[in-house]
Amino acid sequence: MKSDIHPEYHTITVIMTDGTEFQTRSTYGKEGDTLRLDVDPLVHPAWTGGNQRLIDTGGQIARFNKKFQAFGLKR
Repeated sequence: MKSDIHPEYHTITVIMTDGTEFQTRSTYGKEGDTLRLDVDPLVHPAWTGGNQRLIDTGGQIARFNKKFQAFGLKR
């Protein structure tokens, strides 16, 4: 294994959006740095399911539903 090519791992503090903190090892910053998250599993729609609504622009959803109605998906 080559020397001096691997990043230095050290302990940092990660602060979640709700204020909770945890310690982890990372290559981010330097020893003892703090990483504040703007997006984390508590607030990101990919993990929370999101409250977004579909907006049918130009009837795209209606055309899709008409095209694939024969596949047995009922409303």
